[in-house]
Amino acid sequence: MEPVDIAKFGFGIEKDEETRNGPTIPTGYPKPLVRYKLYIEGFNISVEEPYFWVLDYLRYFHGYPYIDKITDVFSAAENSAFFGAAQQRLGAQQDKVSQFLATIGKMVKEIFQLVRELRILDERLGYYADSYANSRSRESAEITLKGIWVDMVEQGAKNPASVYGMAREVQFTTLPDLFFSTHPFQQEDVDEVVERERGQFNRKVREVLKRKLRAYLAWKEHTYEELKNRRKFTLKYLRQHYEIIKMYMAWAKPYLKNIRRLTLDQNKVDTADLVVAFETSMIEIEILARKPVKDTGINEVVLMHYLYRTRPEMSYSQEYQRGPVHVGRVMIDFRAYVWSDDEIKKYRSMRDEEEFRLLEVIDSSIKAAMDAMGDELMKYLKEAGEDIGTLKPKETPPKYYGPLSSILKGFSTTFRNPKPSKPKVDKNKAWKQELARKEADPLVRKATWGTYHHFKKHHGMLNWGR
Repeated sequence: MEPVDIAKFGFGIEKDEETRNGPTIPTGYPKPLVRYKLYIEGFNISVEEPYFWVLDYLRYFHGYPYIDKITDVFSAAENSAFFGAAQQRLGAQQDKVSQFLATIGKMVKEIFQLVRELRILDERLGYYADSYANSRSRESAEITLKGIWVDMVEQGAKNPASVYGMAREVQFTTLPDLFFSTHPFQQEDVDEVVERERGQFNRKVREVLKRKLRAYLAWKEHTYEELKNRRKFTLKYLRQHYEIIKMYMAWAKPYLKNIRRLTLDQNKVDTADLVVAFETSMIEIEILARKPVKDTGINEVVLMHYLYRTRPEMSYSQEYQRGPVHVGRVMIDFRAYVWSDDEIKKYRSMRDEEEFRLLEVIDSSIKAAMDAMGDELMKYLKEAGEDIGTLKPKETPPKYYGPLSSILKGFSTTFRNPKPSKPKVDKNKAWKQELARKEADPLVRKATWGTYHHFKKHHGMLNWGR
């Protein structure tokens, strides 16, 4: 495993000697309580057996109920049959996930259009709402809607029969002023309002004004209902679009995970242990076995690291290719620790930092797209009934809320105090944890030594007692 900067995670640095008289270099692991090494090599032994023997021994003989796999990577020589079989499977996964990602990208682009359309509909419906309300902005809303009607329905001055066209062609010069300053509430009020307010004008002008106002009010009433129905449909379609994006993300993530696991580890490809012309492969596995100590938050931890250099032999049957059988060498490292729950999380975070996680590519790209739309998308989704989670002040958001996680995180930082108070230290809890560490220290040492010692005895190796 490549050495990493573990000092920033608060761990002590373990050092190892590469050669008998060589320099001491960091291994990339925290300093353990005790460490044992084991090398097994043979050209007719299976390499799967040591892994599962240790796994079952820790789980059933020493009672470690929780075993997490931290690392699982491999590399193969480019000229080997194993490399060809792995690349075929990798290519199939990449082709499938590329289709999902292309669809997700297209649908995210369409969400921009839906949000923009809803924004325009809300703007237009605001004019209608003000025009029907007895408010101070009713006149300006009416003038705005009449301008839209003249421009879009009557085609403005280009149409000789429009308000502006008749003012120019048939010399009804007062018609535009009368049209934009007369505001009947409904179609039935047109005759009464025109006769009452515009009775001083000649009959022909009043007739044209009534005709225009009646046509405008009919258009206004019908388009108001049409826009409200269109907004409801668009809102439901937006929520459906959002759900489909989440569905495609759920489909794509297993493929991305498979691609990450099937991708060759380039650090192993460049080592001297892997030669292109040889039928060789390298596998690296790391597992973390932990046993909680009562309810103290302290754990006995045994960290197992396997580094395989194998010769994969492809197994065939009459119907299909059954896969490789690995034989060769395995290097096993046994390390013992006493860690708290927080220290285990820090170690997992340290290992996550080392590998390139493809899942973050899709999540971060969609988060960036959602952030670009601002709070409007969240507002529309809430209105459509989408449960996107709510945050209270000073509440830390969870790690993942879907594509809206970065937006929701902004609320927590807004309400967070600029100078957070220092957390109170529970002295009684700290004393219990310190006592639990002292009790767990000899136990985890004994479990690590027992696993190492009995493995050697079971496999007929030279061994001795402590």
